[in-house]
Amino acid sequence: MTKEKIVLAYSGGLDTTAIIPWLKDNYNDAEIIAVCVDVGQNDIAENLEEKATQSGVSNLYVPDVKKEFVQEYIYDVLRANVTYEGKYLLGTSMARPLIARTLVEIALKEGASAICHGATGKGNDQVRFELTIKALAPHLKVIAPWRMDSWSFGSREDLIAYLESKNIPLPTIKEKSYSCDNNLWHISHEGLELENPSLEPNYKNMLKMCVVPEEAPDEATYVELSFEKGLPTAINGEQMSPLQIMNKLNEVGAANAIGIIDIVENRVVGMKSRGVYETPGGTILMYAHKELEYLCLDKQSLSYKDVVGVKYAELIYSGEWYTPLREALSTFMKSLNETITGTVKLKLYKGNIISAGSSSPYSLYNEDFASFTTGDLYNHNDAAGFIKLFGLPIEVRAMMKGRNL
Repeated sequence: MTKEKIVLAYSGGLDTTAIIPWLKDNYNDAEIIAVCVDVGQNDIAENLEEKATQSGVSNLYVPDVKKEFVQEYIYDVLRANVTYEGKYLLGTSMARPLIARTLVEIALKEGASAICHGATGKGNDQVRFELTIKALAPHLKVIAPWRMDSWSFGSREDLIAYLESKNIPLPTIKEKSYSCDNNLWHISHEGLELENPSLEPNYKNMLKMCVVPEEAPDEATYVELSFEKGLPTAINGEQMSPLQIMNKLNEVGAANAIGIIDIVENRVVGMKSRGVYETPGGTILMYAHKELEYLCLDKQSLSYKDVVGVKYAELIYSGEWYTPLREALSTFMKSLNETITGTVKLKLYKGNIISAGSSSPYSLYNEDFASFTTGDLYNHNDAAGFIKLFGLPIEVRAMMKGRNL
């Protein structure tokens, strides 16, 4: 009889290490295929294959999808220039659909019947993983141990005891620390003092990419970004690949304490949670892109883009990447970015980004119209008729109120 194949989203940490023998115990000694998707997290263990084999997996995949992450996901969000609830730059939210897509691709290749993930029943990631699986391969079964009665482990100590009973070497176990997720775009932090919203985050103990603002350079750093159709192409005049741009801006932004936010957000599952996010390079890119939007988009386009952007961010946050509405809004955003071409100069100083000038061949700014000095294209007398018609509803309402006093 052929063993069932199960694809596991694997990190090599305590939880996913324990899931491997648990799956074998509960699914008739199934064949476990571990997949650790490289989205730029920079902490993939060098001995991951050895650890996976010792834990009982039959095969390990470590696909490098950083290029796809930037070009298909990060750049999509950048063109839309959206944040969730005004702060969160969607770092984990846009990585999860790509990770899930990769899990599906490997599951189909291997002829697996199920995909297993270690997300808890309280978090957003279970939704993001499973909606993507439903969209791309609805026939695949999803195994979520943390939601199952047969998963009887309630603490780290329980997991350690279980692995010891199976004679499986324990992964490196950190002392009490923040729960973190990182990729090429950001690092998130949850837990410890962050669980009390009244407490100030211990940034010196927490931050992994950025320096704290107090330790950033006393002199400002200037950076000039070039864009073409909404996407970055060069830094300080030097053409770079998408990966090079992300890595360089992360380096420059982190050194200047850019992109540190503290937010209490509304999770998909209904509860509020608090997190600290480090998004140095992404914050710089979003700021620069917005400066070009101010310069190149007309009033109605900019206003409507901001309105639908709220919905767009909600779709991504909720794991609805592979949905008709998200795809339609992506097409809309891409269309508006046809004129988002030019250069933006920014001043970075102790956690702040300050505009230092922008230019574009598609700029809608016209000095003859905008200057306080009278230009040839603008007749001040035209404003009187405009104000008369624009204010007509206000005038009529005032007359009505006067009649009814």
